[in-house]
Amino acid sequence: MRYEVLEVLRNNFGNFVSGEYLSAKLGITRTMIWKHIRALRDEGYVIQSSSGKGYMLESVPDILNTFEIKYGLNTKYIGSEIHCFNTIDSTNTYAKKIANEGCKDGTLVIAETQTAGKGRLGRTWKSKSKKGIWMSIVLKPEILPSRIQIITLAASVAVVHGIKKVTGISTGIKWPNDIISDGKKVCGILTEMSSEPDRVNYIVVGIGINVNHDAADFDDEIRHRAVSLKMLKSVYSDVPVENIRRSDLIKAVISELEQLYEDIKNGRTKDVLNHWRRASLTLGKEIKVFSGGCEYRGTALDITDDGKLLFRDMNGLMHELVAGDISIRGVDSYI
Repeated sequence: MRYEVLEVLRNNFGNFVSGEYLSAKLGITRTMIWKHIRALRDEGYVIQSSSGKGYMLESVPDILNTFEIKYGLNTKYIGSEIHCFNTIDSTNTYAKKIANEGCKDGTLVIAETQTAGKGRLGRTWKSKSKKGIWMSIVLKPEILPSRIQIITLAASVAVVHGIKKVTGISTGIKWPNDIISDGKKVCGILTEMSSEPDRVNYIVVGIGINVNHDAADFDDEIRHRAVSLKMLKSVYSDVPVENIRRSDLIKAVISELEQLYEDIKNGRTKDVLNHWRRASLTLGKEIKVFSGGCEYRGTALDITDDGKLLFRDMNGLMHELVAGDISIRGVDSYI
């Protein structure tokens, strides 16, 4: 009920709403209204109260709760069911659990902090509390398991588009799923799948975005190749940069993802691939490929219709690389 009170205040942001009006509209006592106001203040909402005028919402904190994510969200199904946590071991692990229990297509899991966040190739993902976006989305596409890579490509495009829409920052994609700006990683994506030989049961798309970190928030071992959106904005500003509202970025990303997911379901995968090509920082470059303890050099030429990287090695031989256990780097840099 407190979020119903909040919705009325949000819809009248900067204006007083009387306790009498709230009580009549929501069908609860004014005493209960006051209790909900107190609970919202405890969450960080700045609400002014005045005798004879009522309550006025003055400021909304950068917090992640179901209300803030759903408020103004224009998707049809991604985010229609949301599980929010202050702390969790891994949003991907929880998403797989509820997917096995039959949650809806498009269910979103999000946490302020992860204690055992997952990255690609068995790496851990550092999840600084209240600084970034750590979320997982359960999808149930009717595609063959061999075509799962197209979902990962769509997710990376959605992040690039969402970041641009909310912050104005241009980013690019390092195959298969790292989001890069200024030569440093701002986001990682981990896709996990449950499948049968001929069908996908579900896919979990885990997305971790460094949003409001300062340089000191990154460990020494990754500081040279990690960056946050706030840090990127600071480079071009002469004044202190305000925190980016994470709920706005989440809404932008999942809205973009739903459009791309619809393209995939309706057979318009070429549109997704072309979006990815335009955002790619890998295609046309000389790269190093690491696989099975070996290193190979060559040129990244294109991606195939099912999302594999088309790679020509130094001997002129062509290869189609599947993300799986492969890692790539630029010849002289991270990208």
